[in-house]
Amino acid sequence: MRWLLVKDVQILRRSPLLVSLLVLYPVAIALLIGLALSRGPERPRVAFLNQVPPGQSTISLGNENINAAKYASQLFQSIQPVRVRSRQEAIDAVNSGRALAALIIPSDITRKLSSGLEPGEVEVVYNGDAVKQSFVESTISSKLADANAALADKLKQVGLQDVDLLLNGGTFDLFGRSVPILGLRATRTIIAAELARLKPGSPERGALGRVDRFARLAVNNLDLSKQALATISQPVTVKRTLLHGRRTPLDAFAVAVAVTVSLMFVCVLLGAGMLALEREENAFARLVRGLVSRESLLAEKVCLSGGCAFAASLLMLVGIGAFVGLNWGRFGLWVAALAVGALAFAALGVAIGALAREVRAASLLGLLLTLPLAFLALVPSGAVAVGVYDAIRVISALFPFKPALQALDAALNDTRPGVGISLLHLAGLAVAFGTIARLSLRRFA
Repeated sequence: MRWLLVKDVQILRRSPLLVSLLVLYPVAIALLIGLALSRGPERPRVAFLNQVPPGQSTISLGNENINAAKYASQLFQSIQPVRVRSRQEAIDAVNSGRALAALIIPSDITRKLSSGLEPGEVEVVYNGDAVKQSFVESTISSKLADANAALADKLKQVGLQDVDLLLNGGTFDLFGRSVPILGLRATRTIIAAELARLKPGSPERGALGRVDRFARLAVNNLDLSKQALATISQPVTVKRTLLHGRRTPLDAFAVAVAVTVSLMFVCVLLGAGMLALEREENAFARLVRGLVSRESLLAEKVCLSGGCAFAASLLMLVGIGAFVGLNWGRFGLWVAALAVGALAFAALGVAIGALAREVRAASLLGLLLTLPLAFLALVPSGAVAVGVYDAIRVISALFPFKPALQALDAALNDTRPGVGISLLHLAGLAVAFGTIARLSLRRFA
């Protein structure tokens, strides 16, 4: 195996253009995938739960009533609502991929908004995936901002009406009854008339004088309380809930995607090409006739392609870490994720090389297989039908890209599933593809 490695390294050294292409091509593909990640579905699928009882969706603001359903209909213009009947059903919809997120309207939101002193709160449930959350967050935040602006305008109008009522008087509707309000200015007029009738120094004159000073101070400095002002500025707040760990920032997730793509291409193309080259030049039959076993030859190709890809990807990750804030305290996990991922990708590469007898066929098969797998693994759950997404999940689980991406994402960003589960998945795939390569060599050699 040592001399086989030396031989293959010499072949690579004599082909600098090939080596450069193996490094630069994955970087170009990673940039294209990064551009694809910047756009989401135009109308993301969102589970919607309205816990407000029927007939209680009206917000009472002073003498005005606002139907909250109008704002919900505006939100539905930007999302595809998936109606659910409970909070648990909403969470299950997010977990299963039926929806990208869940929007939950609590039962007490109309009461809080009608009070004018307490902000209402809606809950948005995400599953922690960077791409999925980014698709939905901007849409929901934009529509809630529109609803906040509209409600704030209504609250300000009601506040001005209430201040005018308090100053100048009028009638106020309370439980269907019109209640007359005297008003502070009229109160001052009445007090002034009574003060004029009273003799100087009388006890009643002193008491009414204090009331008159209070009324004058209230008229001159009447204002809303700080709590009411805060409510007017943002009537509806958002409570964000993540189902699986913390959310990965999109830039950190893009780092994991770029490095995984590079790891995949170098491993698969190099492993498939080097093994197919042995067979195309008729060296394979001479080598396995007595010099080395088939298992040793496969192991050498896995070590060569995996080692080269591991070194290139680690250097790429370290270089990115100089410009992007990565957690260097998890460097050991970076190495483990890259090493086991390289092993799985290399096993896939030698399996392709074992099935294809020529270098050109192996390279073409590697490209045709790996590119769709990478894009399939990045399809968010709410962007396609549920049945299609289930099929995508099964296909992605049978190949190394998605578990390698999950392992590296967990190593970089401490996401879920954890590094250990993804590494076990990759190890199982490495054994499976190594077995396929060995059986293919026995059949076609």
